[in-house]
Amino acid sequence: MRIKTAIKALGLLSLVTFGATAAEQITRQEAQNLQPAGIITVSGTGGSPMDYRAQLSEKADAQGARAYRVIEARSGDSWHATAELYK
Repeated sequence: MRIKTAIKALGLLSLVTFGATAAEQITRQEAQNLQPAGIITVSGTGGSPMDYRAQLSEKADAQGARAYRVIEARSGDSWHATAELYK
């Protein structure tokens, strides 16, 4: 029983840690004072806007960006999003 509790606690801690270091989505006005650092894209089928935001944030983190701004998004049976990265 203690092992299950410890595993659950570690899982919750990892979610909190990820959220604290994840690149954040910003607005055009917020981006004006930051340095552009590239473009990323994500796509998939099904899901919700939260799914592509999570994937954009993950990709931005992997490239060392602290923020991203969605510059194009399409949805329907499949979805696609493009974002500009900022450092």
